[in-house]
Amino acid sequence: MTEMTPEALQHFFETEFPQAAADFRIEGHDGLDFVLRLPVTERHLRPGGTVSGPTIFGLADVAIYLAILSRIGPVALAVTTGASIDFLRKPEPGRDLLARVRILKLGRALAVADALVFSDGRDEPVARASMTYSIPPSR
Repeated sequence: MTEMTPEALQHFFETEFPQAAADFRIEGHDGLDFVLRLPVTERHLRPGGTVSGPTIFGLADVAIYLAILSRIGPVALAVTTGASIDFLRKPEPGRDLLARVRILKLGRALAVADALVFSDGRDEPVARASMTYSIPPSR
């Protein structure tokens, strides 16, 4: 396993997933915690002016994926095998979303992590996600 710097991780993401990389910014990565930002735009909103559930789920999924890769290296074929999300409260209008990830287990074949999603500048999470990723065997 090879840890990745935030710069290497951002480059990998932009190269392997250019369709999604422009939507997210790595905000922090210290080996234990990982933070990913989603600058919220009009296209992320649902009727009623709140951020859509699929947008929040996508942020959590991408954040957990990148957090895992930050620890294991550029493994593009790591995939989500289990996911659960609780929507806790309505996101604050006009604020970006931040996902804070904690990896709970990092094995050879599976990784398990939680993400708390926050409206920028707020202390109360808007969602909590738990996901399991399958890590392909080394070649």
